[in-house]
Amino acid sequence: QVLLVESGGGLVQAGGSLRLSCAASGRTFSRYAMDWFRQAPGKEREFVAGIRRSCGSTYYADSVKGRFTISRDNAKNTVYLQMNSLKPEDTAVYYCAADRSPTGWGMIDYWGQGTQVTVSS
Repeated sequence: QVLLVESGGGLVQAGGSLRLSCAASGRTFSRYAMDWFRQAPGKEREFVAGIRRSCGSTYYADSVKGRFTISRDNAKNTVYLQMNSLKPEDTAVYYCAADRSPTGWGMIDYWGQGTQVTVSS
């Protein structure tokens, strides 16, 4: 069992930055790739970024590439999402997820409760 708790969301002006954190409980955190997803009102949940469990390789959706950076600290059981140059279209609830995919992304075992990010124009 892995419990995921996100924090760091809030209201920011366009062009600003936020850093999301996702703290995981349980001893199995390092066994999982970790992803960030987001869901805007009226839209489906979409993949934002992912990071492998050990080698740390990363993958980003085209919409955030070059602006967002995902990282993890296995010693602290925490994954981060640094979001720069935010745009109003980044407004969404952001979720972290524990991903069991050996290759590729999206085989989710656990979800966090989400944190709201609102970007004003």
